[in-house]
Amino acid sequence: MARLGVLILVALLGTITVDAQAPGSYGYASPPSPIAEVPASPPAPTPTPPAQTPPPPAPLLKVGFYKHSCPHAEDIVREAVRNATSVNPGLSAGLIRMAFHDCFVQGCDASILLDPTTANPRPEKLGGPNFPSMRGFEVVDAAKAALEKACPGVVSCADVVQFAARDAAFFLSDSRVFYKLPAGRFDGRISFENESLAFLPPPSFNLSELITNFQVKGLNIDDLVVLSGSHSVGRSHCSSFSDRISTPPSDMDPSLATTLKGQCPANPNFTNDPTVVQDIVTPRDLDNQYYKNVLNHKVLFKSDASLLTSRVTARKVIENAVIGPRWENKFAKAMVKMSLIEIKTAANGEIRKNCHVVN
Repeated sequence: MARLGVLILVALLGTITVDAQAPGSYGYASPPSPIAEVPASPPAPTPTPPAQTPPPPAPLLKVGFYKHSCPHAEDIVREAVRNATSVNPGLSAGLIRMAFHDCFVQGCDASILLDPTTANPRPEKLGGPNFPSMRGFEVVDAAKAALEKACPGVVSCADVVQFAARDAAFFLSDSRVFYKLPAGRFDGRISFENESLAFLPPPSFNLSELITNFQVKGLNIDDLVVLSGSHSVGRSHCSSFSDRISTPPSDMDPSLATTLKGQCPANPNFTNDPTVVQDIVTPRDLDNQYYKNVLNHKVLFKSDASLLTSRVTARKVIENAVIGPRWENKFAKAMVKMSLIEIKTAANGEIRKNCHVVN
């Protein structure tokens, strides 16, 4: 049986080589069901996200940007992340999620940190995708406070968010995910709740909708599949997947669905919406277990399951499931690429003194 599993994987992967010791170690029982090809030009979903105002030319970001102006900036952020996550490991996943949610709305400009004001009572942090589930604000605050003490007015909140996500990935992956991060971002002054709803992909998206959502931000299909691996850590509210366990038919593994029904109310609402781990096998590790879960139909969201609905994305899922180090390397590169989305300049940004309010 183990030999048959290897033969199936080799047939699916084509040129991918499977280690002879690998049979039985991947954690899934069978390859995905027959699937269709992704069209050469994926159709756009309806409705199409509204267009944002094209940003001005991006500033020159570079690795080691604060080498002279604030030499210990990255060390300060890393220490803040280490201190917070050693007490509450769940914050690590929140920091990675925060970086993604920040970049997809108004670009990587720390707009997700802005609090409500009289002039703007509904910033993006109050949008459905962020409130009340977004975590990690206190970690960014601690890092920023230490930075302001060491180098007042130098390090942007936008850079802090991206540094913190990078460090969280490092700790969650047992140091296997690490990347040098270009810095020099400016903080944005614009933040609207409705844009979080327009630009952040909900867990109900199908593959075509996900592809278009990522393309709008300059990310491709491989980035989509690779960054989805962040669902290997963190927790989700029952309301995000309740339709998959209460409304047949669902392709979710029956045993997982039964377990989730025991953890979630029949009709989750704002006052009764518990959370569950997203990865039932290695919930505290940022690793490639997510892809094995996808193949086993043991994932929570429709968007996760949709990765098996085309041969192109299913093949990428299999590759990532089989070759962990390759996914770790690709994840690092995709995080850097995402961190460059719609960077602000001095013309339309600033270096906030307090991450929660504009200067």
